[in-house]
Amino acid sequence: MKKHGKKYVEASKNIDKNKLYSLTDAIKLVKKTGVTNFDSTVEVAIKLNIDAKKSDQNLRGSFVLPNGTGKSKKVLVIAKGDAALKAKEAGATYVGDKDMIDKIANENWFSYDVIVATPDMMPELGKIGKLLGPKGLMPNPKTGTVTNDVVKAVEDINKGMIAYKNDSFGNVHSIIGKVSFDEKKLAENLEYVVKTIANNKPASVKGVFINNISISTTMGPGIKLDKNSFDI
Repeated sequence: MKKHGKKYVEASKNIDKNKLYSLTDAIKLVKKTGVTNFDSTVEVAIKLNIDAKKSDQNLRGSFVLPNGTGKSKKVLVIAKGDAALKAKEAGATYVGDKDMIDKIANENWFSYDVIVATPDMMPELGKIGKLLGPKGLMPNPKTGTVTNDVVKAVEDINKGMIAYKNDSFGNVHSIIGKVSFDEKKLAENLEYVVKTIANNKPASVKGVFINNISISTTMGPGIKLDKNSFDI
């Protein structure tokens, strides 16, 4: 059995494990149950009624949170010519084409959080897919990271764009902000995430789509939410 630290145990005393909290109460509680000495990230876990083994029931996409994530990301753009120039102007951390791909392949270089690529560069990037894939760094059109509009992609990421996909158990995880965010901003971000996921229910899924929702801080205890708090 996993042993939790003293701070976790103390924080857990504030939470009734058998209770489904309203959106308002859950947000108040999550701000009180941080267990780190830094500004913890607040995350949501959404359990879906899907069969992850069926490709037509899997979810994958991206969204930009209304109030951002509170985290800055280093963006690598793989593009040539005019697209590369525009990416630099938009604020990409690193920009290049085959030189960057070779750097990743030869130096095992991963000093960035997201890769955006233009479609013409994907055949070259595909050659190092075995390096990027396991780290979740391979660009994908569904998440908006394979695009000719590199400016929008970089701007969206800097605003707090989050790529999401369900895991093998049918769960979707997402950041909704930081403990330092005020309650209104955290609530707005959480509502946006839940509504976005709900609106992307696969046609092959019948009946209830979202089974349960919980939020927590980094290394903090989970807080279960009442689904009736959301307009879904």
